[in-house]
Amino acid sequence: MAQCVTRVELSVSCENLLDKDVGSKSDPLCVLLQDVGGDRWAELDRTERIKNCQKPEFSKKLVVDYYFEKVQKLKFGVYDIDNKSFDLNDDDYLGGIECTLGQVVSSSVFTRPLELKRGKPAGKGTITISAEEIKDARTVSLEVEARNLDKKVEFECIHPEKKQKKKSYKNSGIIRIKSCKIERDYSFLDYVMGGCQINFTVGIDFTGSNGDPKSPDSLHYISPDGINEYLIAIWSVGSVVQDYDTDKLFPAFGFGAQVPPNWQVSHEFALNFNPSNPYCQGIQGIVDAYRQILPQVRLYGPTNFSPIINHVARFAAHSAQQGNASQYFILLIITDGEITDLDQTRQAIVNASKLPMSIIIVGVGEADFKAMEFLDGDNGVLKSLTGEPAARDIVQFVPFRQFKNAPREALSQMVLAEVPKQLVSYYKLQGWPPVKLPEVKKM
Repeated sequence: MAQCVTRVELSVSCENLLDKDVGSKSDPLCVLLQDVGGDRWAELDRTERIKNCQKPEFSKKLVVDYYFEKVQKLKFGVYDIDNKSFDLNDDDYLGGIECTLGQVVSSSVFTRPLELKRGKPAGKGTITISAEEIKDARTVSLEVEARNLDKKVEFECIHPEKKQKKKSYKNSGIIRIKSCKIERDYSFLDYVMGGCQINFTVGIDFTGSNGDPKSPDSLHYISPDGINEYLIAIWSVGSVVQDYDTDKLFPAFGFGAQVPPNWQVSHEFALNFNPSNPYCQGIQGIVDAYRQILPQVRLYGPTNFSPIINHVARFAAHSAQQGNASQYFILLIITDGEITDLDQTRQAIVNASKLPMSIIIVGVGEADFKAMEFLDGDNGVLKSLTGEPAARDIVQFVPFRQFKNAPREALSQMVLAEVPKQLVSYYKLQGWPPVKLPEVKKM
C-alpha cells in the first residue's frame, strides 16, 4: 500500500542581509537543502531571486515532505545572485542556518540569526520561516463551499423531464436549509502548528534482571563507546519528540530499584533525585542523569509499570481539564523483562486512553515480551480486568533486538509512527479543534 505523505510549504523572509554589491543592494535567493546522511546534503528547492533588496519576502514557497517520526535536518542558504548560472559556487554567500523540519512546524514563527561559515554571524541578518500544510485541492474547495453554504438558504427541486415538457413548469418544490454545521477533520500538523505542545517523559527499568551495571553482560553496562540499549532508545525517540516541546524540560524516572538513603524500593523515583523538580534539560540532560544515577542505586524489583503510567496520567488529566488541544503527553518506558503488575497496568492504560497521552514501550534484551505485545492492543482492543475497553489504542511496543543492526532512526520511525494518529483521535473524540485554527484558502 502506498504511504500517504504529508507535504508542507515553507515561506521564507529575511532582514538586514549583508550588502555585497557595489552601488546597489544584494540580489538574494534562498536555497533549501536536506541532510541525506553521511554529512551529505541534497538541494530540495529554491526561491526566486529578488533584485536590489536587503529585506526580501520570497513569494515562491519551498516544498518538502514531512514525517513526524523522523529527524529531518534542513539547511537554508541565502546567496547574492549576480549571474544567470544555476550553480551557486560563484555567488556570494549571505548566510544560512541549520535546523530540523520539526522545529519549524512546531513554531508559530521560526526566526534565527543568519550565520556565515564556521558559525560567524552574518552581520545583523535574520531569516524567518513559516510552514503550512499543503491540503488536497478538493478538500480546500469543499471547505470553502461549506463556509458559503449559509448564504444558500433555498434550493429549487427541478425535474428535467417536466421542465422540458411544460413551459409553465417552475419547480417541483423548494428545499430550505434551516441550519448548517461545518465539521472539519483536522490533521496532526493542524494541531502542532496550532500550538499543541508534546510533553516527553522517560521511565527506565532498574530491576535486578538487567544485571550488574559494572558487568559487560548487563543491559545497563555502558560500553567503551559510551552507549547501551537504554541510551540508544532514549536518543532515538527523544531526538524526534524534543522539537515539539518549547522549554525542552523532560521529566525522567526510574523504577524497580532500591534508592538511597533509606534503600526502599521505588517505582517512580526521579533520575536526578529531585522529586519536586524531576525535569532534565534536553535529551542530553536525561542521558547525563541516567549515567550519574547508575552507580548510586541498587537494582532490585519487581517490574511495575502502573505507578509511572499513573504519574504521567495525572498531568495529562490536569491538562485535559483545560478543555483545549494545547498539551499532549508521550511516555517512553524502556524495560528488560516481564511485567509484574499486569492487571494494574491494564487498568492504568484503559484510564490513560481517555486522556491526551500515548505510551511507547521499548523492550531491551532477549526476554519474552508477550505481555508487552498484549498491552499494545494491535490484535484487539485492550480491556481492564473488569472488562472495560480502552477508549483508543495508545500503546506501541517494539523489541529493541529487531533494530540492533538497523540504522538508529529505524527505531524512532517504528515506535513513533502511530503517535500522530493517536493524538488526532483523542482530540477528535473530545471535539476539540486546534488552539489556533488553520486558515482556509480561497480557491
